[in-house]
Amino acid sequence: MRAIHRFFFKDNVAAVIFVLPFVIGFLAFLVVPMAMSLYYSFTDFNILRDPSWIGLDNYRRMMGDDLLRSSLRATFYFAFASVPLRLIFALAIAMLLLRTTNMTGIYRAMYYLPSILGSSVAVAILWRRMFFVTGTVNSLLERVGLPSDFAWLGDPRTAIWTLILLAVWQFGSSMLIFLASLKQIPETYYEAARIDGASKLRIFVKITLPLLTPTIFFNLVMQTINGFLAFTQAFLITQGGPVGSTNFFAYYMYNHAFAWGNAGYAAALAWLMLVMLGMFTGVLFLTKRFWVYEGGFS
Repeated sequence: MRAIHRFFFKDNVAAVIFVLPFVIGFLAFLVVPMAMSLYYSFTDFNILRDPSWIGLDNYRRMMGDDLLRSSLRATFYFAFASVPLRLIFALAIAMLLLRTTNMTGIYRAMYYLPSILGSSVAVAILWRRMFFVTGTVNSLLERVGLPSDFAWLGDPRTAIWTLILLAVWQFGSSMLIFLASLKQIPETYYEAARIDGASKLRIFVKITLPLLTPTIFFNLVMQTINGFLAFTQAFLITQGGPVGSTNFFAYYMYNHAFAWGNAGYAAALAWLMLVMLGMFTGVLFLTKRFWVYEGGFS
């Protein structure tokens, strides 16, 4: 006890003072809420009454929940369509911005701006207005002589793609990470390839892409997690419709917790998503050694 007291209160006072806010925040805003959520997942609970213990009933309920299966299908479709497109656009724009000009700083800021604003309420409402029957998209189609009365948000086949396009538009953060990684690739690699007569496509496939695989892996993991947790788009633009085509998992969980008074079931759904994300991330890490180059730039 004397050694512990000396460590915390005598020899490392400054370190403890600086670390303490993080420890308190970590416990108060992560560990304790997670523990409470795990407890509530075994209860029948809403914010208007005390929880009552029901054991595994919430988890058994998931087995016959057709709306849950529908929300999972919509979520997986959204994530697996939006994430690759977002990374492709991010890499393409990063390569365009790799060359330094007088306007490069402005261009980078402009391309990053959608990532800052993309999840805001104002942008979501603006996006919804753009895809109305009388919105901007149909107006542009009318100007070029194409059919201009399509209900983008009212058709299950296209409603989810309006949200995917919004997600792809928010590629700024991935673009900056790609740009930083591209700048780390030694120019001598490219010079040697050009001297050997390699084409630009071959240089990209044989040099740039392999050396970017660690960054691609990082972006893939982070953006996929964000894709599975998509909520704002469905909540503000489509309200889960039409016919449940955009009823994403996070939106479905929100409805159970705050609209339908099933906070206990919502907590169980949250733990289901945590398990699925853990399994998916684990699979990505298992496949990492087959396609991610970790030899460095030496």
